[in-house]
Amino acid sequence: MTATMDRKDGKDRKDRHDGRVRRDRGTRRVESIDAAGLGRARAAGLVAPALILVLAFLVVPAVWTVYLGVTDYRLTGIQAANPELVGLDNFRAALVDPDFRNSLWLTLLFVLGSAIVGQTVAGFALAWTLRTVPKLVRSAVETLVLLAWILPSSIVAFLWVAYLSGDGGTLNALLRTTGTEWLLEHPMGSIIVFNTWRGTAFSMLLFSAALGAVPPSQLESARLAGAGAFAQLRDVVLPHIRGHVLTNTLLISLWTFNDFSPYLLTAGGPNHASETLPVFIYNKALYGGQLGYGSAISFIMLVINLVIALFYVRLLRERR
Repeated sequence: MTATMDRKDGKDRKDRHDGRVRRDRGTRRVESIDAAGLGRARAAGLVAPALILVLAFLVVPAVWTVYLGVTDYRLTGIQAANPELVGLDNFRAALVDPDFRNSLWLTLLFVLGSAIVGQTVAGFALAWTLRTVPKLVRSAVETLVLLAWILPSSIVAFLWVAYLSGDGGTLNALLRTTGTEWLLEHPMGSIIVFNTWRGTAFSMLLFSAALGAVPPSQLESARLAGAGAFAQLRDVVLPHIRGHVLTNTLLISLWTFNDFSPYLLTAGGPNHASETLPVFIYNKALYGGQLGYGSAISFIMLVINLVIALFYVRLLRERR
């Protein structure tokens, strides 16, 4: 009798223990799924506005662009009223179009010159140099650089047109090269310098924050070990900020690749000499009325953006 009761009590205790374990496991499983305790319905409600914006401003325009790219839609004429599906004809035409290939090459040159080399190098050089200059000088330089960044592109373009003008331009007055039309004779060089001057502030601010996170003790140890400025930069600073460098390069590369502001200086001329892809699409789709063809090129441009982004993201993960 006593043995039977002991077995029964032991079984009850085991059942209660197993129940607590199952409840604890269930609680931990719920907590691991929803750490904030919102529940799926509330979490979906918080995410829904962002998803709606992404759907409205990214997904729907992308799908509409793909649709237009497989039609012969135009802004005027019969194709404007009754566009027809042409399949991949627009994409094939773009790939064999010498003007498109020229625009793609100029865009890559524009990104390399003004984003990767220009803004990244100039921004880091400013951030590195301003660490040791007097506070008054640093504030003045930062103000001037930020002013170039926050001014509207139309105002900046007007200033640079006046600066590079062949008739009374400021640059010609400084160099004593009266009559040189920089925007006509050196269009790509002009827009590369223009975009570098306009966008360096972002890189400078990002690198300034990154350099502030470098441990001073490591720089001091390297200095005491006899390392010069270049050795400190190579062995101490760059390993600490390489993630910031890649992030900065990714962002400004995408911004520059899609930048339309060169149109304000040269409108793609002379003779397509500075016609980057955004300007080329505008000239074909809106100015030329070939909306279907322009949409096909826009989709190709979107794919190139995705490839650039994936390349940088993969490189960033490998560096980590």
